[in-house]
Amino acid sequence: MADQPDGVKWFGEGFDGFPKILPDDCVQYTVYIVDSKLNDFNVREQLRKVQAAANALCKNLLKDFIWQRDAFGLEMVQQKGQNFLQGRSNYGDSVEDEWLIVYLLRELSRQFPQCWVRVFDSDGEFLLIEAADALPRWLNPEIAENRVWINSGKLLVVPKARANGQGRLKALNVDDALAFIQTRSSDFLHVKSMESEAFYRLQKYPGQIKSSVHRAIVTIPRKLAYVLHETPAYISQAVEAFYLRDPIALRPLQARDRSRLLFPPEDFVTVSVRFTKVGYAQLKGQDYQAPVSWTAGRAKAPDMQGQTGSETGMKITCGFEMLLSDPHNVDKKSVREIKLLLEDLDAGEEQLPSDDEISRWEYTQDDESWLDINFEDFEKELSGRSHQIPLGQGAGFGDRAAQDNLRKMVARFEKFLNDDDGPAEDAEFPDDMDNDDDSNSADGTATLDGNSEHGEEGIDFDGDRFASMMSDMMGLAPSTALDTATQEEHAAHPAAVVEEDDAILDEGKEIRRVMDGMEAELRQAGALSFDPPTIDKTVSGNDSPSSPVSVSGVSTGPNSSQPR
Repeated sequence: MADQPDGVKWFGEGFDGFPKILPDDCVQYTVYIVDSKLNDFNVREQLRKVQAAANALCKNLLKDFIWQRDAFGLEMVQQKGQNFLQGRSNYGDSVEDEWLIVYLLRELSRQFPQCWVRVFDSDGEFLLIEAADALPRWLNPEIAENRVWINSGKLLVVPKARANGQGRLKALNVDDALAFIQTRSSDFLHVKSMESEAFYRLQKYPGQIKSSVHRAIVTIPRKLAYVLHETPAYISQAVEAFYLRDPIALRPLQARDRSRLLFPPEDFVTVSVRFTKVGYAQLKGQDYQAPVSWTAGRAKAPDMQGQTGSETGMKITCGFEMLLSDPHNVDKKSVREIKLLLEDLDAGEEQLPSDDEISRWEYTQDDESWLDINFEDFEKELSGRSHQIPLGQGAGFGDRAAQDNLRKMVARFEKFLNDDDGPAEDAEFPDDMDNDDDSNSADGTATLDGNSEHGEEGIDFDGDRFASMMSDMMGLAPSTALDTATQEEHAAHPAAVVEEDDAILDEGKEIRRVMDGMEAELRQAGALSFDPPTIDKTVSGNDSPSSPVSVSGVSTGPNSSQPR
């Protein structure tokens, strides 16, 4: 059987399993030690050192950090005789967690120059996606897999190589990439503009680590306060359980009998709780009425309007109740740990904290202004007026990162409009634009039949003028560099320029030859004649079939010769 286009080896061909597809919102990362002087035992020793360094790095940088879902971690793996470290993290709705992982991996690669790191997510090589406007033209998604590596803090790309030395560019598997690292590591493509774009979001680290956590004052049952004080990271899964709740998850809270609740609404204390900013926004954005189990004992439950953080505390408590009551969560590590803590309390092995102990806990309320959107500042940012006011004086929409991201988005849109060589399929149009009411005029300008009777002119879109208007509105300087990555690649590999240019030239000549042939055939068939033929009904002489008739200036008759 011939090789399958998807690369799967079927039974009888050495079937090694179906391709593994990474789940949504997941990032996977691998760390290899590539050194020909080391045997397997030495490689494992080096990997253990990298693993210990990763744990120490997390301990130093992530002391008060809370992950949205899965934490960063590296495990030793042996596959096909190859030893390496591997990890997978589900970052949920917090994309910042993914970029924090990239930052940690880059820092590890700086500590261990013999480490080669590969990281990808459910979208594929997302570092290349981030650097899309700085990529060489040959680097497309079909051949990008296993080409992107991080070493010594640099973003390196395996250069292009054609299959059998000619034809299509060759896709790589992991073994091909590791062989290239082993034998030709000096030939890696390192484009600074591409690296700058790919690592753009890492500029705000490590400072971003602290700013991604929000502390709030909430009123919750004492038992829950004890659990959160033991392990603050439990808050993320409880918030997610509340945010993704369904009618089945709400059933335990609808019973009037509160004795079956793990965290009954009683013995309330006011404490400071740490959240991820994404989780806190999800919690605050939910409209949720207090369940029956809370309203039935309102004398003991806190006033939702009058007491500090009471509503937020009620949502947190309900989230923990849903998390621990759902049978689908029984195998989760955090659920098992929380239940063990509660069992120790019930058995008397642990004691709930007293009011005096709680008074010595951290008590901090962070500013919540980051939740608010000032639309006046947003309009100023779009109009380009905010850059006239020095940053740091309260001007502008959001924080500095939001302003930079907004400007970067418009700059990329401008580049897309100015890219004459870009594929047409990159521009997507609504389906309702493809209807029978639209027509094209002879000069190629789109017009609407419904407006023609009113004398309105056709609609014409000037991409250059629109990009210029967007740049003026954002206060951006016009872009002059068309393809910086390609220029830098040509400077680093001048021998490859002639080959690529010749291939492009030959391809252009072939396309021109085919188009000229098609045009000649269409003209010969009369398909390019847009004026309908007019027949001169005046017949001179007799009215016989042999008499010539004038059709659009062409004489047709038994002895006439039709010009081409």
